[in-house]
Amino acid sequence: MGKATQVWIVDDEPAIRELLTVIVTSAGYEIETFAGGAEVLACADPPPAVVLLDLMMPEVDGIEVLKELKRRHPTLPVIILTAVNEVSRAVEVTKLGAYDYLVKPIDQERLKTTLNRAVSHGNLSDEVVRLKTELGDRYDIKNIVGSSAAMRHVYSQIEKVLSSDITIFISGESGTGKELAAKAIHYGSLRSDEPFIDVNCAAIPEGLQESELFGHEKGAFTGALATHPGKFEQAAGGTIFLDEVGEMSPSAQARLLRVLQERCLQRVGGTKTIDLDVRVISASNRNLEQMVADGSFRQDLFYRLVVFPIELPPLRDRRDDIPLLVDHFIEKYARDAGKRVTGIQPTAIAALKAHGWPGNVRELENVIHRSLLITDGPEITDADLPPGLGSTSGDGVGGSSAPISVAMSLDELERAAIEKALKRHGGNLSDVARQLGIGRSTLYRKLEQYGLREKKDD
Repeated sequence: MGKATQVWIVDDEPAIRELLTVIVTSAGYEIETFAGGAEVLACADPPPAVVLLDLMMPEVDGIEVLKELKRRHPTLPVIILTAVNEVSRAVEVTKLGAYDYLVKPIDQERLKTTLNRAVSHGNLSDEVVRLKTELGDRYDIKNIVGSSAAMRHVYSQIEKVLSSDITIFISGESGTGKELAAKAIHYGSLRSDEPFIDVNCAAIPEGLQESELFGHEKGAFTGALATHPGKFEQAAGGTIFLDEVGEMSPSAQARLLRVLQERCLQRVGGTKTIDLDVRVISASNRNLEQMVADGSFRQDLFYRLVVFPIELPPLRDRRDDIPLLVDHFIEKYARDAGKRVTGIQPTAIAALKAHGWPGNVRELENVIHRSLLITDGPEITDADLPPGLGSTSGDGVGGSSAPISVAMSLDELERAAIEKALKRHGGNLSDVARQLGIGRSTLYRKLEQYGLREKKDD
């Protein structure tokens, strides 16, 4: 019998079981009946969609049966049936996990409605559990691909923090997998059943950072038409991941420092103190120590965030991992692409290893995904790779200035990419920032860093 269509009826009175059988079957469900608590607890069958459970039974009463059923099957909806209408009993069984509490004599229509709602609730609960399990599997540490010495060190660091709530800072260039590492920590921790809230600080306008992170009260500012819980409150019991934390405004930095120190917050415009139980993981591709030195990042906040640092190596420093990563991405995308691609030719691997990978693992993933769509054979060849990969070539931006070469340093690669984008968009910084996937404030800083301010025409 299918779980989704079966109802168990547990009652020591034969007449009640017969009546319930008529009602439940008329609602379209299959049934199985039990004459007592011991009988149902001895049943080894898979759980049904819903259990209708009498509260007052000899030998093993409904309370004991409820406790055991919820222990075995936490998401199983159990509807309690009783002849005694007592508020205290209703409260008791609800606390123990009962879905609902119905008083005899049973109203047929109410029972049918409650049954239908309970089935939907049970299916939804099962789906939530399935998704949580899937997420945990997807972001398990074993899914961070790589066997190089640098990655083995990363795995070791992650393993050390799974059983604690220590505050973690993940550093690494863009595309090295900082978010994946943060999720591996969360889903491998004791907080895995609670929320994981991912916040890209660079994507939030400076004036809205405090409101988005810490919430606001109705009327706190123009446009605050309703009370809004922030990301920290949404992460209650779980983990908040502050990506690009170096892009936070000075006022947001000050408020974050207070939250980390006191483990509580006040919403913008509010006076109520809200206690917090949240693990904080932050990340940045910027050098926070240098930012502290030049006064753009608070030193006291730096020490609160960088309690346990984990550094992710760039792909150019772990080229031996490229074949493993390629196999992983082929397996990930081949089916969706409708291709029976099983591998990659040695010449293509050589070209990949020769490339500088300024975009790191994210860039490699995009290259393999594109190559899978192009190839017509069982293996990716060097002809399927983007033109000029691993040698002097353009970066896909357009224009002829500042050719890109694997021999360039990362800074040189970044400068050349910005130059090409500036030329392509006539110096329009909004368009340049959008193409490069960075905020305008970050672009301004890069222009200053590379002496390109004079080349813009904005």
